[in-house]
Amino acid sequence: MTQQELKSIIQKHYSYIFEEALIDEIASVAVTKKFKEGDILIEIGNTIFKMPLLLEGAIKILREAPDQGELFLYFLEKGDTCAMSMACCMGKTKSEIRAVAETDGLVLMLPVEKMEEWLGKYKSWRSFVFDSYTNRMKEMLNAIDTLAFMNMNERLIKHLNEKAKVNQTNIMQITHQEIADELNTSRVVISRLLKVLEDEGKIKLNRNIIELL
Repeated sequence: MTQQELKSIIQKHYSYIFEEALIDEIASVAVTKKFKEGDILIEIGNTIFKMPLLLEGAIKILREAPDQGELFLYFLEKGDTCAMSMACCMGKTKSEIRAVAETDGLVLMLPVEKMEEWLGKYKSWRSFVFDSYTNRMKEMLNAIDTLAFMNMNERLIKHLNEKAKVNQTNIMQITHQEIADELNTSRVVISRLLKVLEDEGKIKLNRNIIELL
C-alpha cells in the first residue's frame, strides 16, 4: 500500500476528527496490519511499542486473572483505539490485557514516540486521546456494574447483543464454550441459560449458531 493510498483510507475514517497535517503525519509513519478472526493482536505481558488505531473490524479486550480464566471487558470498533494499550505505550509498561480479533479487519500501528509528540502538537490528537480514555473508562465501569449488579442470565443476553452489534449480524457462529470463556463461567451454565432464552423466544439455537430474535 502506498503512502497516498494509506492517506486516503485515513481521510475516509478520520477527516472529521484530524486536521490534514496530522493525517499526513499518520500516513507517513503508520504501519497497516490485516488480521483474521481469532488472531491475538496483543498478549498479556507483551511490551507494546505501537498503538493500534482500528480502521476495519472489531476486537475484544480481555483481562486474565490468575487461575480464574479470562474476563471480557469491552469491544473496540472501527475508529477506536485501546486506552489500556495506549497507557502501556506511554508508560513503557507490559500489557495487562489480551486483544483478540472478533472479526477480520485492518488496524494502523502508530509508534509511541509520535503519540507523545502529537499530544503537544495537535489539538485534535489530544482530544482524540482524552476522549478514548473517557470512553474506555466508561466501558470498564459498565463491565464492573455488569459483574456486580447483573445476574448471569442478564449478562449473557447483554453480551450476545453486544456481539451482534459489532459483528453487524443477529446470527453468530460461536460455541457455548467460547461464550463461557468470555463470561468467565462454565459451559454447562451457558448451555442451560441459552436454552432458557430460547424457550423465552429471545434466541434460536442451532449447532454452534445462535440467532437473536
